[in-house]
Amino acid sequence: MADALAAPAAGRVAAVAGASGLVGRCLIERLCADPAVAEVHALVRRPLPLAHPRLRCHVVDVAALPALPPLDEVYLALGTTIKTAGSQAAFRAVDFDANLAVAQAALAAGARRAGLVSALGASARSSVFYSRVKGELEEALAALPFEALVIARPSMLHGDRHALGQPVRRGELLWARMEAVLRPIVPRRLRAIAAADVAAALARAVPAARGREVLDSSAMQGAAASS
Repeated sequence: MADALAAPAAGRVAAVAGASGLVGRCLIERLCADPAVAEVHALVRRPLPLAHPRLRCHVVDVAALPALPPLDEVYLALGTTIKTAGSQAAFRAVDFDANLAVAQAALAAGARRAGLVSALGASARSSVFYSRVKGELEEALAALPFEALVIARPSMLHGDRHALGQPVRRGELLWARMEAVLRPIVPRRLRAIAAADVAAALARAVPAARGREVLDSSAMQGAAASS
């Protein structure tokens, strides 16, 4: 990371973990397009097929992160499924351990604001393992000394995972098919949400937030078109 250690003269500096995912990719694109952002550091496991004058890609091992460049804010979008990970322990290593490690490294690099892609129903007291891990991560991040923590809790995500080289998630496909028929009666907070809307809502909220703020899925619907 020696090439990125010097902070730019003006503008916010952001890091995105999980930049190859649905929301992470949208975050990268939105932050790079923001004239108030001077640099965007993408933390990835493999090279990212994107190029922009303000984008810096870093291939890292999240389990052994090097010191990060000076930062103002960090966006945490690392996530997997138990099926993809192979076990509950492997799932937790990504969704909890990796996100927390990046957050701690970002704090050490000067970041005072954080945005998290969590999930609808996240709760540390949930009987559902997936939701419980998401909730435990929210609580762990809230205990860190960030000036602002914005938590996005989207419903099922809508986006082209195949185009990103990711396995298609069966639950997302089933929900999309069901919603195509039942959408008029599905509560707004439960409707599938475009990854671009989640990214837009986070990118808009994090720079101005104070303390802990939660973005409900219904509140994020249409955010990409309105910003």
